[in-house]
Amino acid sequence: MMHPRQLRQQIHQGLNFGLVLASAFMFWKFLSVLTSSESPVVVVLSGSMEPAFQRGDVLFLYNRDNYVDVGDIVVYQVKDKSIPIVHRVMNEHHIEYTTSAQQQQQQQQQAKSSGSEYSPLVHTSGGKQLLLTKGDNNPVNDLGLYGRNQGYLNRDDDILGVVKGYVPFVGYITILITENVYLKYAMIGFMAISALLSNEE
Repeated sequence: MMHPRQLRQQIHQGLNFGLVLASAFMFWKFLSVLTSSESPVVVVLSGSMEPAFQRGDVLFLYNRDNYVDVGDIVVYQVKDKSIPIVHRVMNEHHIEYTTSAQQQQQQQQQAKSSGSEYSPLVHTSGGKQLLLTKGDNNPVNDLGLYGRNQGYLNRDDDILGVVKGYVPFVGYITILITENVYLKYAMIGFMAISALLSNEE
């Protein structure tokens, strides 16, 4: 039977562990809101952006700008693909939406009934930015990486953020754990042994 003191220690350790996880989750959500990106921090997984970025570099993203400039390095994720890609914008194009003739007529009638002057400027209701990207170290653009029948990236739908800063090689441990299953199990075992030893103390 477990001693009450040991039970209290385990409960205390469990609460501390839960607090650490909750704090990390809240900090991640705070960064997501601050940057308007669902993935405000990413790790470079390939060498396609060398020499600008190396494998293992940690990138910090910002996604509150309405438009992306040619030359910006962006992180995008297309539908049906789970891994984000870090590449540079090579070309961009704007498509402006205009209201239909029926909508224009309705707007004109509303302006007349309210006594205000109808302006043709209200014809424009917004638009979207289309992007073509390429890895600095790749010989061709990213058309082959986009979704099926997708010839461009949609700024609003596909872009997770623009790279605003980075820390070199800090995220390389993530790559090692992902690519080496033995290292992953070794780290889990080390954490388990550390927990057991702390319980004995």
